[in-house]
Amino acid sequence: MAQILDQLSIIITNIIQTLGYPGITFVMFAENIFPPIPSELVMPFAGFLVAQGGMDFLLVMLAGTIGAVLGTLVLYYLGAWLDEPVIRSFIRRYGRYFMISEDDLDRALHFFERYGSPIVFFGRLIPIIRSLISIPAGMNRMPLPTFLLFTVLGTTVWNLLLTGGGWVLGENWELVIEIVDTYQNVVYVILAVAVVAFVVFRLKQRRDRKRAAAMLPDTPEIAE
Repeated sequence: MAQILDQLSIIITNIIQTLGYPGITFVMFAENIFPPIPSELVMPFAGFLVAQGGMDFLLVMLAGTIGAVLGTLVLYYLGAWLDEPVIRSFIRRYGRYFMISEDDLDRALHFFERYGSPIVFFGRLIPIIRSLISIPAGMNRMPLPTFLLFTVLGTTVWNLLLTGGGWVLGENWELVIEIVDTYQNVVYVILAVAVVAFVVFRLKQRRDRKRAAAMLPDTPEIAE
């Protein structure tokens, strides 16, 4: 994995050095569609170039944010294209293997409909979820202006932290990667615990249902 990141780092830095601001836009666009491309390899390096006088901070932020937002729009429309009936059909057929029911989907859609704006905003600050949050927003037909507003706000905060870190650290900009890696690892642990807790909860529910069914008296036959 470290070798892959090293290769990506070389490719990304070469793109930015060769294309400048359009290179930042392109890589950030790709990063949102292909999450394995980490934004912490893009914006901190651009921040370092700002510290060296090779780039303008505001233009770096603008280029990175435009690229990221364009990438989220692709996933937003993918979610709208998949649409709820497609996902619902998938859950009907395979949901039991993931311990997910249509009721879970209904609750998730209702929750997103009620709290979609803060979910999109804070989702931009969480690894993995940063990109994927656009899909349920599209599925739920979240109004595009609202989606764009909170996507721009969340993305700007994230890019500001990464670019500012690279600018402050200068030649040591790669330390930002280590900080983000630590943050990501904490998030992964929290997500793993949440998944385990969900599975345990579902298994307990199934066991309780079986016990309740076993305790019910047999239905008496109706005499003809």
